[in-house]
Amino acid sequence: MLSFEDALTQLLAAAKPVREVRWLPTQAAAGRVLAQDLTSTVNVPPLDNSAMDGYAVRATDIPVPGTVLPVSQRIPAGAVGTTLESGTAARIFTGAPVPPGADAVIMQERCEHAGEGRINFQHVPQAGENIRRAGEDVAKDARILSAGTRLGPAQLAFAASVGLAEVPVYRRLRVATFFTGDELVMPGQPLPAGAIYNSNRFAIVALLERLGCEVKDLGQVPDTLEATRAALREAAAGADLVVTCGGVSVGEEDHVKPAVEAEGSLDLWAIAIKPGKPLAFGAVRRSEGGEAGEGLPGSAAFIGLPGNPVSAFVTFLMLVRPFILRSQGVSDVAPRAYRLPAAGEWNKADKRREFLRASLTAEGTVALYRHQGAGVMASLVEASGLIDNPPGQTIQAGDTVRFLPFSELLG
Repeated sequence: MLSFEDALTQLLAAAKPVREVRWLPTQAAAGRVLAQDLTSTVNVPPLDNSAMDGYAVRATDIPVPGTVLPVSQRIPAGAVGTTLESGTAARIFTGAPVPPGADAVIMQERCEHAGEGRINFQHVPQAGENIRRAGEDVAKDARILSAGTRLGPAQLAFAASVGLAEVPVYRRLRVATFFTGDELVMPGQPLPAGAIYNSNRFAIVALLERLGCEVKDLGQVPDTLEATRAALREAAAGADLVVTCGGVSVGEEDHVKPAVEAEGSLDLWAIAIKPGKPLAFGAVRRSEGGEAGEGLPGSAAFIGLPGNPVSAFVTFLMLVRPFILRSQGVSDVAPRAYRLPAAGEWNKADKRREFLRASLTAEGTVALYRHQGAGVMASLVEASGLIDNPPGQTIQAGDTVRFLPFSELLG
């Protein structure tokens, strides 16, 4: 079997990032990937400003505590004051520009009203005290975000804070998906003997959409070679990537392997992970006259997931997610992991690399879900992440484990 590391390396090496760039309003770019570095159009802050509510002064005008000065002007945020006269103070508020001539701000808690518009200063300031300098946060023309960054709320706010109304992003990755298995029934339909509801369709489509893909859902495909080949041709027309679920083993009723071999090329991998194992990767040719779409090559990448629901879910998170992110142009595709103590033991060491469903406890430990079976969907709901457990490794209470929160894997 292929190791997890080797499989991931091969997938990332084969990923072909999209190249078409779209300029979008910054407010509409959430979840998109930057196609170019962004630089600031202004200094942030644009002028020297007050870090708090208080009084702007000349430091040399307050040689000792108890010095009393008259207030010559009032400067709220958004206003610009006049040059501060020697021997006076300016009432100033957080974020307001410091007036010319002033070189310190005394916080209002260190001041007392002395009557008739005069202030008694109980503190001797130092030059520069409580002043945020122009460009202190960001200098004009400085790079603020790098190409390959996925834009979240903080990144969008940062871009807006330096005056960027539009940002250049890669177009969305186009993904077509379908599901095989005559035993599958859609929720809401009667459930015949031997049938199961199609949960994979809901999981995979939702995962693709959370990653910002443009999804074409072809639904369920009959378990025949002809139907599978036809679905592949339809899926490949206009997609960057085709993702299927089920039928990737080598049994008599598994038609994905011969269908992809007939319509393109295929590597069928047995990967040393649990849950998981079978993963199909290759390419599907577009037929002559097929609508390739702007910038798309002559074939779509293909990934076939196992049909077991938990296996499909975990394999998607650990292998398909990084492939999609790299195809979208994301630079750093590795999820953030945390080293945390285990709350209990795991004595069922496996020769494969295990991704065990687990939850973060209030005490900061990680507790394994009681049932790790590959068909236990409840484990994905009740768990808050995965323990990345090396091959042949048991876990004892208190051992440090590598924990991957779903919050890192689902976006």
